[in-house]
Amino acid sequence: MSLEIREISEKHLGVFIDYPYSLFKDHPHWVGELKKDVRHLLETGHPFWRHGERKLFMAWRGDKPVGRVAAIVNQAHNNFHGDRTGFFGFFDCEDDKEVANALFAAAGAWLKSKGMDSAVGPVNPSTNETCGMLLEGFDGPPMVMMPYTPEYYLGLAESAGFSKARDLLAFRVEVAHGFGERFEKIVQRLTRGKDIKVRHVDAGGLDKAIAEVKEIYNSAWEKNWGFVPMSDAEFNDMAAAMKPVLKPEYLYFADVDGKPAAFVLLLPDLNIPLKAARGSLNPLTLLPFLYRLYFKMRAGRMLTLGVKKEFRGRGLEMLLIKKGFEAGQKMKWVYGEMSWTLEDNAQINSVIEAIGGRVYRKYRVFEKKL
Repeated sequence: MSLEIREISEKHLGVFIDYPYSLFKDHPHWVGELKKDVRHLLETGHPFWRHGERKLFMAWRGDKPVGRVAAIVNQAHNNFHGDRTGFFGFFDCEDDKEVANALFAAAGAWLKSKGMDSAVGPVNPSTNETCGMLLEGFDGPPMVMMPYTPEYYLGLAESAGFSKARDLLAFRVEVAHGFGERFEKIVQRLTRGKDIKVRHVDAGGLDKAIAEVKEIYNSAWEKNWGFVPMSDAEFNDMAAAMKPVLKPEYLYFADVDGKPAAFVLLLPDLNIPLKAARGSLNPLTLLPFLYRLYFKMRAGRMLTLGVKKEFRGRGLEMLLIKKGFEAGQKMKWVYGEMSWTLEDNAQINSVIEAIGGRVYRKYRVFEKKL
């Protein structure tokens, strides 16, 4: 049957959202978020779209959907970096180069009509959310808030003319082995005689903590490739989504001379129960979801570790990683994932490798001139 590319309206957003759940329904490793969360992110009422614009495309053969992609203009990115970069995201497709080429062509044409010089992705819809195609490590499900894409996606992107922009690294650390005496001594030496205090956040102090996280986050990543500062509205929206699952042992701050200087955020591997939910919580999936939530989670992710630029070189990274190890052991995690980091971020990558972390997954972000 002939191939048709259709623009997807807000009225038919559900078809766009449902597609990967159908495509990967029998895949042993793919894990989808709750569909209601995907819908919230894609709906134009989400705070990201106050400075962003998108066009959704789907490919059809007859009455069968065979692929999807979103073309994204993020004006906050272009204002911050002074360029005209467009993005693609929410890409899912059968192993069919004709389909992928047609989807990328439609997205690229729309981005070009908006004055963009290049297309970068996948980002869903920015580097502050999930991004990248899996490059190495296809043998297991992804950690919470990390994507799983089949290996053939790489070939589809390359056949459409995309090439490597950056690789993102995910490290595995064996939490059960402990932090190590050698590194305990390093932390003690780096922090000796300094007014450095580590504190966790209780539920009552969460709103204040969110403001502190935003300040540190936007300072810590300011010069990183692909970084875009999050607006207050975006941060508040993300915080509201995380509040139901955020516990005191997940978020720690390091204060220097009484001022917030760094933070670390941990999350248990919620993909384990999400796999059982299959996109929605209903009478058929609720009990399997709850069973895995309370009895099967034995791993987690160090989602974010940020240090304000004026406080770097004082051992705060190592101190907060140590706190992450201790928290993981209390929660009986066997291992943890530290992700993601840029492949060329030698400073943090060397610290993770020094404490025994090993790269066990890589993700690639692609780019193409329009």
